[in-house]
Amino acid sequence: MNKTLQQFQETIEDVIQFQDMNEELLCEPLSVGKWSIREIIGHLYYWDKFNLQQMVPYMQDGNDLPTFPNHDELNHEAIRLLKDHSVKDINTLFISTRKELITQISTIDENVRFTIGGGKRKLSTESFVKIFLKHDSHHLKQMREKVKSA
Repeated sequence: MNKTLQQFQETIEDVIQFQDMNEELLCEPLSVGKWSIREIIGHLYYWDKFNLQQMVPYMQDGNDLPTFPNHDELNHEAIRLLKDHSVKDINTLFISTRKELITQISTIDENVRFTIGGGKRKLSTESFVKIFLKHDSHHLKQMREKVKSA
């Protein structure tokens, strides 16, 4: 497994650390009008699910992958669909989906290049994953700061 996918997998370990924390803390918004840790993990899961179903199957050399959906709409959909799930269920969904996403991406030749939504920039699976690694890092920092301040 390359370094980028290894880092992508490490987010699983980070999320596992939140599993045994006080559920009340995990469900409390980071601040007024912000998501909770529970919702952030659900948000990460939902993007992984989208990528697994809508992007990875089309990562073939020369392909133009679908445009990313409207971020706000997908995020609202994730929060709405996961509102009745427990913290444990959401963590489990995230972990299993992230593992499957890594497995599927690992099967794609590293020399494959594709574009997204008619764009000109050619991406590899590694550059694609790096987009989401940056996204993970942003949210993990938020979650750690919430726990520290509790």
